[in-house]
Amino acid sequence: GESFGTGPRELRLRCEMYSFQGFYRFSIALMTVTLFPIRLLIAAFMMLLAWPFAFIASVGRSETTVEPQCLWRRLVDIILRIIMRVMWFAGGFHWMTVKGRRALPTEAPILTLAPHSSYFDAIPVTMTMSSIVMKAESKDIPLWGTLIKYIRPVFVSRSDQDSRKKTVEEIKRRARSGGEWPQIMIFPEGTCTNRSCLITFKPGAFIPAVPVQPVVIRYPNKLDSITWTWQGPGAFQILWLTLCQLHNEFVIEFLPIYTPSEEEKKNPALFAINVRRIMAKALGVPITDYSFEDCQLAMAEGQLRLPVDTCLLEFAKLVRRLGLKPQNSEKVLQEYGNRARKLEGQKLGLEGFAHFLDVPVSDMLRDMFGLFDEVKTHEDNRMDIREYVIALSVVCRPAKTLETMKLAFKMFEAEEDGAITESELAVILKTALGVSHISVSHLFTAIDVDNTGKITFDKFRNFVEHHQDFADDYLYTENTDLHSAPYNDHQTQPSLSTLKVKGAAATSKTANGICPEFSDHDGTIDGLKKHN
Repeated sequence: GESFGTGPRELRLRCEMYSFQGFYRFSIALMTVTLFPIRLLIAAFMMLLAWPFAFIASVGRSETTVEPQCLWRRLVDIILRIIMRVMWFAGGFHWMTVKGRRALPTEAPILTLAPHSSYFDAIPVTMTMSSIVMKAESKDIPLWGTLIKYIRPVFVSRSDQDSRKKTVEEIKRRARSGGEWPQIMIFPEGTCTNRSCLITFKPGAFIPAVPVQPVVIRYPNKLDSITWTWQGPGAFQILWLTLCQLHNEFVIEFLPIYTPSEEEKKNPALFAINVRRIMAKALGVPITDYSFEDCQLAMAEGQLRLPVDTCLLEFAKLVRRLGLKPQNSEKVLQEYGNRARKLEGQKLGLEGFAHFLDVPVSDMLRDMFGLFDEVKTHEDNRMDIREYVIALSVVCRPAKTLETMKLAFKMFEAEEDGAITESELAVILKTALGVSHISVSHLFTAIDVDNTGKITFDKFRNFVEHHQDFADDYLYTENTDLHSAPYNDHQTQPSLSTLKVKGAAATSKTANGICPEFSDHDGTIDGLKKHN
């Protein structure tokens, strides 16, 4: 009976889990009416108390030059650190474990922190008063904006098209100042994860080609109320549940300074990869070559949800590595669509594919070509460039299903009536989902009510507008092997989401809680899926 999950061991685990849930709910209810309001008031008071000190220290200070740290500003710095420490203490972080030695700004002007999982990761910022990179709009937030400006952040402006370039130049300028500027603290993952692995590091911290100090942070609590990702609880719920814990643990470890080699100085991506491996080893977690953008693609809330075995995640990775993701995606996709339509379904070989994209033939391009290659042998390999354009559209705008379908219809539709056949719809949808085959008979019949054997985009759009769940009702029911990517609730420690899972399944673990089946301990990807 135990092999079917009904033996004594499984029953005992279930009883223990239900007992834990009951105790947890009771303690949360008790703390909500006792400890939570007190802690919240103290934290808010500490923020208000810090504001005048930060305001006085920021008055008249230049954003482009650094002034000597005079005596009164040093005193303000000490006062602010004490106030912030009291605030965290009130929040249940009674003691903080610090391992290793923090490098001086002259030794390592940049601190790279990972994993990034919560707004509680502001703890290292208040401990060190290091500068951070953040959006420019934050400085206009009442109270919070003044505290932010005090630490001399590098601001990124969303309204400025050249903001990314300016941000990199500013990081370079400060990092190469010889220690005049405060250290810059950067979370190279660029987004919050659940700490079960390290995703791809963004290159911003490594472009200056200066020594960096890797810093790893941990929250070894029995229950994870810290993690704040787009799938989990909201910001206030995280705050509420964390302040309801009697004690919250925090561990920060400063690893040895990493000095880049000459090769790494020329290649920031390599620099980032090597630093990430060191940090992953210190944390004891795997790494994944996928990034936040890949997770957004997998979890996109469009009308076509990607299945677990989609090859579009591999395609998206190759697009990034080849530098093929356009800045102005709408314009470029329309241009590609027009060029692909003129080919009228003509199949291209590897050389023709490279010419279409205006890139040289390379191993990575061969890998991408293999995703669309329609021939199993090595002779006369061919691909339909229209499939590449559809796949690129999904990667560039994953939630805009109708925009992708409109582009696809434009490339496939007949000149005389602007319509496509059932087989052409199958090609479009299998490409948009990144699978090797798909049956669309049920869907096509439902749209083609006049039984003409063809449908136009207008008919498709009207059908979708009246059937918002058309994929669930007409595609996934007919293609039972298409399993859309599930929201992954299981993490390496008990979390808020695992409390909702019934039975022994709540104790299961996955390699990576960000997206399913993404992670690999050595960073390689197994089983390249052909798109044929």
